[in-house]
Amino acid sequence: MMQFIDLSAQYKHLKTRIDVRIQKVLDHGKYIMGPEVQELEERLASYVGVKHAITCANGTDALTLALMALDISEGDAVFCPTFTFFATAEVVSFANATPIFVDSNEQTFNICPQNLEVQIQKVIGEGKIKPKAIIAVDLFGLPANYPQIEAIANKYDLKLIEDAAQGFGGNINGKKAGSFGDIATTSFFPAKPLGCYGDGGAVFTNNDEYAALIKSYRVHGKGSDKYDNVRIGINSRLDTIQAAILLEKLEEFPIELINRNKAAIAYERELSTSYKTPQVPEGYLSSWAQYTLVDDNRDEVMAEYKKKGIPTVIYYGTCMHQQTAFVALGYREGDFPVAERLAKKVFSLPMHPYLENVVAY
Repeated sequence: MMQFIDLSAQYKHLKTRIDVRIQKVLDHGKYIMGPEVQELEERLASYVGVKHAITCANGTDALTLALMALDISEGDAVFCPTFTFFATAEVVSFANATPIFVDSNEQTFNICPQNLEVQIQKVIGEGKIKPKAIIAVDLFGLPANYPQIEAIANKYDLKLIEDAAQGFGGNINGKKAGSFGDIATTSFFPAKPLGCYGDGGAVFTNNDEYAALIKSYRVHGKGSDKYDNVRIGINSRLDTIQAAILLEKLEEFPIELINRNKAAIAYERELSTSYKTPQVPEGYLSSWAQYTLVDDNRDEVMAEYKKKGIPTVIYYGTCMHQQTAFVALGYREGDFPVAERLAKKVFSLPMHPYLENVVAY
């Protein structure tokens, strides 16, 4: 049966290089924050085009660290898409702030800038909580509309976080995902475009103060001496073995990105007459974390794919404002019509750099 994301094919291709990297870690024995971690951070910063890349234990922690650096807390409103993975909104509530959900753009699946401004004005008008930040998500690999979102953030004096967990490798006119906003984050979960063989994440910023705070927060709020903790932090360090794996995967990543886009082009050619296919705006490059179709008869179509041995997955069948955890926020069915419609119709096909013979299914 075809694999939805074929990690074994990738490992087979990179096996010798990855095995050598892992063996070096086993030889030096510095399993936590070893030399490969610093090497990876330097390489990531160079690839993305920012001053600082700070690794951490996972993508959710990366978002948490970003909110901590921006001093997001109780009484603050953080605007984020309702059509996204749970972690995007979860970290806001974890910080005791209030997530304010925003509808989607029907063509890109990403946060809708027009509805974002509507939601900001609504919060300002109500006057109960303070608009503080925006988290924009690069959903399915496509960077959000940062030219418009950054203009809105500047207009209302809001901080902007780029959630590039799915978008790493994408760009807008050559400016890479991970370099937008005040702080950006990514995930190295195995299924992500750049994934490790466990869990991992990173935070990106050009701001020296934010970088220093995040480096402290990720290791229990340590000061210059690790036994002098100057603030309350968390324990969120990237394992050295995972950094070693990521170094080899990052080396191969530009080629894998080309292969992902070739697969997406083949899908578009074969499927665009049968389904609503994902569209990439002019000047944008997607890293194709997912290849997502829209169809009114999703269940029937997915059943047909299953009969042919082709796996499909729904990302995401329930919007954030519909989640049980956010019932207390008082949202109702119909508040975000585009996102709700997408949640009922989207499904994703296999997508990875080692897909072969993409044909009409």
